[in-house]
Amino acid sequence: MIELDGCLSPHVAMPQRNRVPVDWRLPCAGLERVRTLLWTCACRATVYELCTGGGQAFIRRTIQLEGKFDVHETSPMSISEARALWADLLCGVAR
Repeated sequence: MIELDGCLSPHVAMPQRNRVPVDWRLPCAGLERVRTLLWTCACRATVYELCTGGGQAFIRRTIQLEGKFDVHETSPMSISEARALWADLLCGVAR
C-alpha cells in the first residue's frame, strides 16, 4: 500500500508478479441496500470500494477518465472472502 502526503485513504500498491486476476463484472442490482465499508483514495484514476449488504460483500472498481465513470464489481461473496480480496488488492497481488 502506498501512502501519499495529504491523502487520507489508502492507495493500491504496484502490481506484483504473482498477481491473481479478478473477475470483474458489470454491476447488477442484486442487493437492495449496500454500505461501503472501505475505499481507496480518489486521487487516482481507479478507485476501489469494499461494499456489504444482506450478509454478503463485493468489491466495486470505478475507473474515472475524462468525466466518465466505468464501474465493475466482483460477484457477491462472504465478508471474510471479500476482506481477503481487499487486502490482496491493496498489496498488489490481485488486479
